[in-house]
Amino acid sequence: MKTKFFLSVLALGLMFSAFGQKPVMELTFTAIDSIAYVQLDSIKVMNRTQGGDTTLYWPDTVLVLDYQVGIPDHNNEDGNFQVFQNFPNPVTDQTTISLFIPEKDEVGIIITDLIGRVIIKSDRLLDKGTHFFRFTPGEGNLYFFTAQWRCNSSSIKILQTASNSYGKSSLVYRGSEASSPQLKATADIQSFLFNLGDELLYIGYANGLQSGMLNAPEASETYTFQFATNIPCPGTPTVEYEGQVYNTIQIFSQCWLKENLNVGEMVPGTMEQSDNGTIEKYCYNNEPDSCMKYGGLYLWDEVMQQQGTQVICPQGWHLPTDEEWKVLEGAVDCQYGIGDPVWDNDGYRGYDAGTNLKVTSGWNNNGNGTDLFGFSGLPGGGRYDGGGFFGVDDLGGWWTSSEINNIHAWFRVLDCIGPEVVRGYVCQERGFSVRCLRD
Repeated sequence: MKTKFFLSVLALGLMFSAFGQKPVMELTFTAIDSIAYVQLDSIKVMNRTQGGDTTLYWPDTVLVLDYQVGIPDHNNEDGNFQVFQNFPNPVTDQTTISLFIPEKDEVGIIITDLIGRVIIKSDRLLDKGTHFFRFTPGEGNLYFFTAQWRCNSSSIKILQTASNSYGKSSLVYRGSEASSPQLKATADIQSFLFNLGDELLYIGYANGLQSGMLNAPEASETYTFQFATNIPCPGTPTVEYEGQVYNTIQIFSQCWLKENLNVGEMVPGTMEQSDNGTIEKYCYNNEPDSCMKYGGLYLWDEVMQQQGTQVICPQGWHLPTDEEWKVLEGAVDCQYGIGDPVWDNDGYRGYDAGTNLKVTSGWNNNGNGTDLFGFSGLPGGGRYDGGGFFGVDDLGGWWTSSEINNIHAWFRVLDCIGPEVVRGYVCQERGFSVRCLRD
């Protein structure tokens, strides 16, 4: 009989018995290889929002989050525009900020440091309701988050207990809900913290292999790890999209398109792509054959049209996040696994993930790969901000959907120099390739 691992989660804020309730969230884990059942050895659960982890060992395959829900300590009975205090505060790594918008309109967000320097500035068109952002502080210990809606302004103070050694602040939009702000909860058992809305990384281990997936659980759910790899995605070997057929590739629990996206109307490299309702693409050196070989090159804003709706990928697919790329890198590297801290670094990271993701020919300087997992990374180059192209046969660059600020976004590079994968952030007005990941 299975045993269950219980985490007791205390709700923060005022608790009223008339409104309080005690739901139980059960996260159940199983595994398959293609369609055949696989017995898991263990499951590691990592909180990617706050840090910390916990491990289940076979036959314990159910994680139970036992928590109370009451009325959060957000005093907004009048439904006015308001930024709510971030949680957790002080911040050790990342924190969640929520704000309420009475009516749909543009919201300006400015984050400043102690001496008034603007660290992040962003404008977003937001619908009525509560919206959530994940903020990662940089080197400073005190920040001010200010949001402006119409003629209204609301601010909070954010404290950080330990400075980010990389010195980079980031703000990521996490989504919305039309009702009142969601409750923030916390638990501390075996150093594992969990708040509703946190993104969790699940890593399943079986027969010396590992498979990973990401999710922000809101209710009981069953997760099935996939241990098949370098095969077409079971049930979805191909995807037809905008008149083209794309192959798929299963890399453990992630299903990717095997080719770079090549969709949209070609425009010259000197022209800026715009959110005009038509998808536009660059072809290297303005040659259509380059798009046929390497796929199109896109500005980040073109990929993330309509205020973050990832319309460029086929329905049921999306532009992967920075965290989803980390899972891929850990899955294909022979030395550093999924969830290893090395993937949080910038620059060249890992051991041979880049070699294992690159195609076996076409790279300069004998920088070809093994394509061990069928990802088939191509050296499609890129487009400079302002026009002009660079790097074909030397490197391939791929966007993530994770924004640093309104100027920069995270991306990945494979090159002909080293066997690693490069993680960095770059101006959103450069053009890079797009790979779509199944939802």
